[in-house]
Amino acid sequence: MIAAGELQSFVPFGREHCRNHPNAFNLQLRELQPASELWSSDGAAGLVGSLQEVSLQERERECWQLRKGFMGVKEEDVEFEEELYTAGTVVVWSQGSRTQASNVYKAFTVDSPVQQALWCNFAVPQNKKEEEEVQTVCIIQSSCVNVHTVTGKDFISPLPFQVSNVWATKFGLLLERKNSATDAQLSPPGEPLPTVFSMLHPLDEITPVVSKPTGLFEGSRVQYASDATMKIVFTCCQPSVVVSYDTVQGIHSVWILRKVTPDERSSVLRCAADPVGTPLGLMASGFLTSHLRNISRLDTPGGSGATGLGPGTGTSCAVGTSSPLHYSALHSHQNRIMSSSPGVHSRIHSPSISNMAALSRAHSPGMAAPSFSGAARFNTSFHSPSPRGHHGFLPSPNSTVNETMVVPEMEPIVPDLCMEQLWSETVTASCHREMSSQASKVFLTTDLCENHYLCFLVESHQQLRCVKFIESNDTSQLIFASVTTIPAKDAEPLQNIDAMLVLEACGSLVLYTGVTRVSKVFVPGLLSPSFSMTNHLSHLSTPAENVSTPANAGSRHLQRLEEAVMPSPVLELRGPTIKHYEASFLEDYTFQQTTPYIHALRDPVCNRVTLELSSGTMLRISVPEIATSELVRKCLQAIRFILPKEAAMKVLVKWYNIYNAPGGPSAHAEWNLFVTCFMMLMGYNTERLTWTRNLHFEVPLSPVIAAKKARPSDGGSDEDWDYLLGSHYQRQMNFQPVCRPVDSNNILITDTEGLSSVSSPSSPSLKLDSSAPLFPHIPALFYVLHLLYQELQLDELQRARASSLVCLLQQLARDLQLEEYVDLYWRDYPSLISGFNESCVIDQALFGQMQRPSFLRAEPPCVLSWLSSCLRGEEVPPFPYLPGICQRTRLLVLSYALYITGDENATSTDVSKYLAKLSAGQKCCTSEPHYRRQSSVKVTFSSGSLAEQLVVWLTSEGFTLKDLESVPFGVALPIREAIYRCREQPCSNWSEEVCLLIGRQDLTKQAHKMTLAKSKSSVGSGLSLEPPATTEADEEEDGMSDIIQEVTGLIWSQDLRVQEVRRLLQSSRPVRVSVVQLPEVSDHEYIEEKENKLLQLCQRTMALPVGRGLFTLFSYHPVPTEPLPVPKLNLTGRAPPRNTMVDLNSGNIDVPPNMTSWPSFHNGVAAGLKIAPASQVDSAWIAYNKPKSPELANEYAGFLMALGLNGHLTKLATLNIHDYLTKGHEMTSIGLLLGVSSAKLGTMDMSITRLLSRPRWSRDGVLHRQESYSLAAGLALGMVCLGNLIGMTDLNVPEQLYQYMVGGHRRAQAGANRERHKSPSYQIKEGDTINVDVTCPGATLALAMIYLKTNNRSIADWLKPPDTWFLLDFIKPEFLLLRTLARCIIMWDEILPNTEWVKSNIPQIMRGTFDPSEDINMETMAQAQDYITAGACMALGLRFAGSANSDAFDCLYEFARTFMKIMSFAGTAAVQTGYYNLQTGLSMILLAMSMVMSGTGNLKVLQLCRFFHKRTGGEMNYGFHMAHHMALGLLFLGGGRYTLSTSNSAIAALLCALYPHFPAHSTDNRYHLQALRHLAVLAAEPRLLVPVDVDSLKPCYALLEVTYKETKWYDETTVELMAPTMLPELHLLKRVKVKGPRYWELSVDLSKETQHLKSILSRDGVLYVKLRAGQLPYKDDPQGWKSLLASTVNHRNSGVRAFKPEAISTFTSEPALVSFAEFFCKTSEGMKHREDSLVLFSAMLYECVTQECPEMLPTYIAIEQAVGALRRGDLLQTFPLWQMRLVVELWDSRVLRGPANRHDALLTSEFLPVMKNMVDVALDSWLKDNSAVLRSYMRGEALPKDAQSIVLACFLVYRSIPCLRNTHTQLEGCSSLGELLSRNSHLGIPLRDLLRLVPILFGSASGPQTLQGFPMQAF
Repeated sequence: MIAAGELQSFVPFGREHCRNHPNAFNLQLRELQPASELWSSDGAAGLVGSLQEVSLQERERECWQLRKGFMGVKEEDVEFEEELYTAGTVVVWSQGSRTQASNVYKAFTVDSPVQQALWCNFAVPQNKKEEEEVQTVCIIQSSCVNVHTVTGKDFISPLPFQVSNVWATKFGLLLERKNSATDAQLSPPGEPLPTVFSMLHPLDEITPVVSKPTGLFEGSRVQYASDATMKIVFTCCQPSVVVSYDTVQGIHSVWILRKVTPDERSSVLRCAADPVGTPLGLMASGFLTSHLRNISRLDTPGGSGATGLGPGTGTSCAVGTSSPLHYSALHSHQNRIMSSSPGVHSRIHSPSISNMAALSRAHSPGMAAPSFSGAARFNTSFHSPSPRGHHGFLPSPNSTVNETMVVPEMEPIVPDLCMEQLWSETVTASCHREMSSQASKVFLTTDLCENHYLCFLVESHQQLRCVKFIESNDTSQLIFASVTTIPAKDAEPLQNIDAMLVLEACGSLVLYTGVTRVSKVFVPGLLSPSFSMTNHLSHLSTPAENVSTPANAGSRHLQRLEEAVMPSPVLELRGPTIKHYEASFLEDYTFQQTTPYIHALRDPVCNRVTLELSSGTMLRISVPEIATSELVRKCLQAIRFILPKEAAMKVLVKWYNIYNAPGGPSAHAEWNLFVTCFMMLMGYNTERLTWTRNLHFEVPLSPVIAAKKARPSDGGSDEDWDYLLGSHYQRQMNFQPVCRPVDSNNILITDTEGLSSVSSPSSPSLKLDSSAPLFPHIPALFYVLHLLYQELQLDELQRARASSLVCLLQQLARDLQLEEYVDLYWRDYPSLISGFNESCVIDQALFGQMQRPSFLRAEPPCVLSWLSSCLRGEEVPPFPYLPGICQRTRLLVLSYALYITGDENATSTDVSKYLAKLSAGQKCCTSEPHYRRQSSVKVTFSSGSLAEQLVVWLTSEGFTLKDLESVPFGVALPIREAIYRCREQPCSNWSEEVCLLIGRQDLTKQAHKMTLAKSKSSVGSGLSLEPPATTEADEEEDGMSDIIQEVTGLIWSQDLRVQEVRRLLQSSRPVRVSVVQLPEVSDHEYIEEKENKLLQLCQRTMALPVGRGLFTLFSYHPVPTEPLPVPKLNLTGRAPPRNTMVDLNSGNIDVPPNMTSWPSFHNGVAAGLKIAPASQVDSAWIAYNKPKSPELANEYAGFLMALGLNGHLTKLATLNIHDYLTKGHEMTSIGLLLGVSSAKLGTMDMSITRLLSRPRWSRDGVLHRQESYSLAAGLALGMVCLGNLIGMTDLNVPEQLYQYMVGGHRRAQAGANRERHKSPSYQIKEGDTINVDVTCPGATLALAMIYLKTNNRSIADWLKPPDTWFLLDFIKPEFLLLRTLARCIIMWDEILPNTEWVKSNIPQIMRGTFDPSEDINMETMAQAQDYITAGACMALGLRFAGSANSDAFDCLYEFARTFMKIMSFAGTAAVQTGYYNLQTGLSMILLAMSMVMSGTGNLKVLQLCRFFHKRTGGEMNYGFHMAHHMALGLLFLGGGRYTLSTSNSAIAALLCALYPHFPAHSTDNRYHLQALRHLAVLAAEPRLLVPVDVDSLKPCYALLEVTYKETKWYDETTVELMAPTMLPELHLLKRVKVKGPRYWELSVDLSKETQHLKSILSRDGVLYVKLRAGQLPYKDDPQGWKSLLASTVNHRNSGVRAFKPEAISTFTSEPALVSFAEFFCKTSEGMKHREDSLVLFSAMLYECVTQECPEMLPTYIAIEQAVGALRRGDLLQTFPLWQMRLVVELWDSRVLRGPANRHDALLTSEFLPVMKNMVDVALDSWLKDNSAVLRSYMRGEALPKDAQSIVLACFLVYRSIPCLRNTHTQLEGCSSLGELLSRNSHLGIPLRDLLRLVPILFGSASGPQTLQGFPMQAF
């Protein structure tokens, strides 16, 4: 009997919560009572009373389910329970665990009563292959399903029919349709409707499920699951199965649920759509769809009630045989199908079952259970779900056929899932229909040996049927084996202890594992010995147990033992004898109410389950686990692995019973109990063995378990203290030899007299009992436990347990006479093993009974020596391991094979070379996949060094830094070294896990997608440069406060240029109007003068927003609940000295009408462009920003255009778009159309195309703006054919464009267009020639864009400026600018950044000296020259846009200076070019400069912009201001984060935006539409790289090394840049690298792919960098003079001594290092006497910081501790020396490879040689004094007992001397060194260690003799 623990009463948490929940019911009650009553005292009481009634009514409807919850924590899952509670209309999802009270996670209230609530995971496809699971709660109401995801999304899916039940599956929901009365009438004869449907996602359509039954006739007939008699009783996700019950036949079937294969899908749909020669074309399977959609009208509650025939229901169709024509048509179709299949009868046609069907049912029990009822089973017409009830379509009885013809157009519903039948119960002749009934409970369970069972409880029979099943190799198939029945009234699985709890008919609880009975479960406090119903019930249980069911047979002897020895309190109280016990008896019993008995079980979670008592209360109990100690658990795993299943089961059941007996052992005695139990099962008599007899128990144990005594109180006692003191752990850990007990053998024995009674080995009492169940398996068990012991050695956390295991192992090894194993254990734990000397005799005769497995060899496998040989480069045999149990062994062996041996395939194809997998008894089937827990890392070994491969492979195996800490220091060193190497040069595309393992947090952080704005809260604003203090109000309103100041403060740290730009571009404050009042000016005139001056200034203010939009580009993430702040466009002024207001609306001067309409449009664009593309913006927010007042409509129009430019307009619903367009507001239409088309750039979206091509403009408007219209057409054509003329070659476009550019006669228009083009312009007298003034600009730019960058010389020559004076007179100078620009960008590759190239564009005739006789118009010449120069400069700006090329900049700057000089003389006779022309040219050059320097904030350009900002009078009109401020915006594009691209589309956008004819005033759109100026945004791309320190999360400086690819202009070059910096265009780069020594290096290789860097740049360019320890950031230490290594140069003495541990915190952020310095490197009171330790610790710390390997500190300390303990003689185990030996061997192998490899090794300093030397000295001095001890060991004499034993073991381990017991003769007695070496060759002792042995081998008692003339001292 076992005891259940943790008894507590259970009440569903949701019930408590619902009491206080303001749901509809409670609210109704409140409304019933008047308010006064509610608050009066009795009223309140009345309310409470009525509430109680409510809860009673509701309780009938309540239900709940529990499941195990999982938090997203990795290994250490927080375990808790989740409950889903439903009552009325409320669903409560709550969570609670042992440590935490239940709390509501989410509560939902719906409108109508909840029919069912369940959890379901939907799979949402992420990209092509992967799917993401979405956890949801589904709430089913009568008409819809509400789905709520954990992430907060809600869906409501309407249900097309009434649902009887809903099931969660692996793919989504499975719905069962309710069979209503209308079914029979609606479905045509023999054509049932589908009954099972699936919904794979709440947004997907509900589709019918296909079923594939196994049967006689239908080999694999595929049809819709439409059997009304099939009820689903259970579904499961893993494996994906469905269990159904056939109500007619009474048979359960199991189906596998999977996705439909294309063949099945097509066969179902094809059969459905079979064309049949009926007059109706109704056979499309769309019928099904249509039918379902209509049937819903009939059976939804809102429909027509039960029958659907009510006259007023809207479906007054005559069901049944309403339309004879219709019916017979269908009927004929039916018969058609029938005739084609053998023996098919429909139920309607013949009530008798057809012979075939009857036959099949009788003879094939296994197969004849397809899930279709009656004879209709074999009805092929199932194939066609076509003529489904279409009556919903017939609006009246006399409807004609034509009306129904609409059906076939409906597309079919494609099925998603298929149910394939796997197994059905067999039906025997005796088993009548009445005998079977539907299972009330179905579940899956696993037994302790990992067999899987599907169990279903048939309550009417009180039977639990368990079907064993095996997962076959392809996981889709399950193979079902035998069925076992267990008598049971109820049962529940206990998942994590591989068992199930069964409630027997008699009321007792029994624990089963699979079908093996384990024992009864005793629930304390429930079966109390008093006169109660319970007694008799439990008394009845004895006869029941004696019935031998298959389940009982296995555990027979256990039962006997239970009944005999453990009198349960029940048996003594004999009540009246009860003869019969059936279920009915319980119901009739009269005392039913008085004493509770267990009535049912429910809600199993892990190992907890709820008992429902007959009294209605519920108790929650937990069934104990099989073991709590990790060591026992592992041993049990190993035993289960190696033994045959039956034997393993016996052992596990036996152990479970002993361990969990009521009042069983406490935790620390668990191991001792296990050893005793285990040895008894192997045949030992544990009472006779001294060490087992003295194991410390609380419960005495013998083969017959003595009466249980209750567990002592947990208060503790002296015994506990003695136990701890005596524990061998205490001895091992106690380093002071003073405290060591005198008697070193007395390890686990507290009473020493036990030793005196040790019997001699020959004593006959110590024989093994060969009849014990495990006796034959002793060798195999010994071996697996030995491998487990080796596994424990590799885990520091488990190693303490290894010493417990070793006691058991040494005993088994002695008795199996495996000397070398005993020797190995002695070497590991010398002090422990030398205390044991008993062995038990196994008769030679019995040796034969033992199964000696082939894998048990004489020489023991030792994993440490295997690793050591690996390091020495020797050949290594494969190392044996237990799959699934020895994970650490497998991991480390393969790591060494890969990294040390250098076998690249060690982890893939060559595993068997290094690992020998043990297989015996039972394979661990479930643990195989477990150890391959692949993370997201794809292991590809094509590239990279061994170190990289090792790190990537370890990560893919789920190995983390935490695991590495528990690997012993010597073993871990190679892995640490590999990690150290990878940390230096990591790949930029490694996954997050790999970066975590190599300790590069910067890369880990990079793998998380973060932008600066998001992390802004965490990033402090500790900047060296605070902006000047301004008031809050000023800050907010200028619309430029979102520039990230941390970054701009680093880029421009020396000055306040960003503040200056803000000052220049703000338009929200009044301007200063300073006009001096001259004495002769009257006040009125003075006011007018001021207002005129203000009007001039306003020209500038109105032009500012265009520039501001570029400056603040993409810098703001809006809050979805607040509108976007739009700064005002302030057109007032203040006049000094009194700051009086100056306003344009005073009426004193004339102000142009709608002067501000376009400026406010631009203001809206500027505000909208602040929104970053990555922000969350939705349609509602866009509409929410719509202003109330009509005067802001223009601003909103601009806002819409901006949303298009940053891509957010795609979110605006099409409905809203049409809504805005129909309003007819011109600006809104302009903004919206341009915005939508920008947002949908390049998508070829047809709906948008239709939207744009609606005719919207009258022709009159166009005539005023013919030029603008023509230009737009030209630009559009150019953009469509950008860079090539695809598909338009036959239209001879270039020739036509040439004609439009140079003029000439019109061509005859062909076709229908002729009329449209006749109407002449009313403004200009046009003849039949082309009006070049209108058409030239568009045509020129169209040609430029079509041939952009093609270097097509023939087209370029068309665009050359004319080379005769005569022709020059015919061309507007402005057009010369356009032609030059067009020609240069066609000849893209010829543009050179120098003045010679610019001048080369001026025709020859203007450059030479002029012949005075020629009549040259100097003005023409000067203008032409200036315009051509401006055009060439513009081309230069486009060619080098965003490159910050210094040559291009110098060249442009020079021209700008020249133009400025000329301008200063403007108006004088000397200057022919007018002021306007010069200013135009200058503006273009300024724009070109700012394109080249875009985003860099260059000071010289800023000065020029500021100079022009101040010029407001004279000819400085609105357009020039716009140009200058656009230049300023481009210069600081996006606050310095963006720059321009030179891709074709970017050049096209810039041509549109910077078209060289700027508007003369704010309403001027004659030559170019102002809105197009904003298209410059489309050319912007983020190229700012901002290093962010991963520890402080602040932007910082870092040195970058940028390598350019080779081009035809320059070789591959590398430049160094200090980031944050703009990167060049990525296609020009080969590599970007963060350079040391300050930061960890990080290289991004762009020759492979640029996506990684692009994604970094698009997320604010945040590149995480990690400061190396010992270095300071550039900001604090610009020259690098303060770093830790620098200090060693300044002081003459060595760096270590100059190092002050206190200063450590400035150099490293590793908390471990800082605290180490704090506690171990400072002199304090306690540390006075250990100065040398302090110095040593400081040196270690210095080494770790400067070598940048803080994780090596524990290794250094461990080495120092090991050496110290050896020198003091404190070592109790040789393990530290093993590790030391591995460290030395690794170091040797690295040094031997030559000095080149030394820098790779981790331990480079003098520390290791010093330590190694100390070990050598200590061991050599011991050897000198104790050579006799070694000699006697080598001769195989008894092991020494005293402290010598320990040092001897240390010596043997450290010197790699193998077990010499049987090699003694080989080494002694050599006459020469050569002979010695040849004999050693197969022993493999390293040479230097062999030489240490020479004096002992050759030195006999006679004293040191010479060996061939060598004096002994030589050794």
